[in-house]
Amino acid sequence: MKNAAGALAFIARFVILGLALAFVVGLLWPGSGDRLRQRFGLAHAPEPQSTQAGVPAPGSGPVSYADAVARAAPAVVNIYANKMVTARAVQMYDDPVLQRLFGGLPTGPAYKRPQQVLGSGVIVSAQGYVLTNNHVIANADDIQVLLYDGRIAKATLVGADEETDLAVLKIEGSNLPVARIADSHALRAGDVVLAIGNPLGLNQTVTMGIVSAVGRQLSSSSAEDFIQTDAAINLGNSGGALVNARGDLVGINTLLIGRQANAEGIGFAIPIGSAKNVLDQIIATGHVVRGWLGADYAFVPVSADSGLPAAARGAQVTDVYPGGPAALAGIQPHDILLRIGTDDILDPADLRRHEAALKPGSQVDVSGLRNGVPFHTQVTLARRPPLQTGATLDG
Repeated sequence: MKNAAGALAFIARFVILGLALAFVVGLLWPGSGDRLRQRFGLAHAPEPQSTQAGVPAPGSGPVSYADAVARAAPAVVNIYANKMVTARAVQMYDDPVLQRLFGGLPTGPAYKRPQQVLGSGVIVSAQGYVLTNNHVIANADDIQVLLYDGRIAKATLVGADEETDLAVLKIEGSNLPVARIADSHALRAGDVVLAIGNPLGLNQTVTMGIVSAVGRQLSSSSAEDFIQTDAAINLGNSGGALVNARGDLVGINTLLIGRQANAEGIGFAIPIGSAKNVLDQIIATGHVVRGWLGADYAFVPVSADSGLPAAARGAQVTDVYPGGPAALAGIQPHDILLRIGTDDILDPADLRRHEAALKPGSQVDVSGLRNGVPFHTQVTLARRPPLQTGATLDG
């Protein structure tokens, strides 16, 4: 018994000595215990980053976009544009087969009937300015706006721009929710985006997709700069918000390529940077003014065996309008334009955007190549004439 007690006392002394030694080592060399546990495979697995302070692990996304929707949705409104349209009575065939083949025959005098166009809009100012699409409110006699909280406001048209298909409305009301504007230059293909609007009268519908491409141009004669997205955009979404995963406004939904073109998941939005420029000009003057060089452009042709990149920078002049700014400055067809002002020209669309951003009457230096020889000239810009716009796409 005495021997057992002695052995226990001996072991206890060594345990106490070991604990004291470990305490001293821990004070002198912090973290040595963790390194030893890792060395002998005794370390605990770290907590997943997704559970730490609610921050997603790198490379993973949020499991819900409800917070982004909650931030963005209150600023998205429904628009009801009422107008009178001309119609004629239609006489249908008695034979169902003929009805399917030929429809009906217009008969009787023309008459006026009311029509209501559904659309969406975004409140972008505490003063009550609302951005929407021009085609939603065009020729409307009365425009009603339904707010997120159920209030109804009568809207007045401040101004519209057919080229970008944007219109600015003004409503009166207190405590109006305002969309948070994102940096549209930071938007990249692959970013998650949410479309919020009033498709087919389904109030506050949210659809999700990604940015398919940026800088899309659907007309070679316009300074378009569309965001392409596969987020579902349907009739009534026009003028609604395209927001990023944080709920910041990145674009105004405007149109889609429909199934009649055998397309699916191809929609377009106007970048908020372009929309903001239109908004500011319309508020200031009631209309949008763009600069014009008076020439048409195409991509710089590059031979397949030239050894040069497939998409050379610059723009080739294809046509010069007689008496226009470019003609007066001596610019000729087949000239390669490389620089306007202090900026390099990337491609024809980039040149369109540069000239549109300049004020009519301003002078700008233009340089490039003519038959391989550098040239330089100064152009006095004119005001761009109205473009012929056509509604060939859905929206």
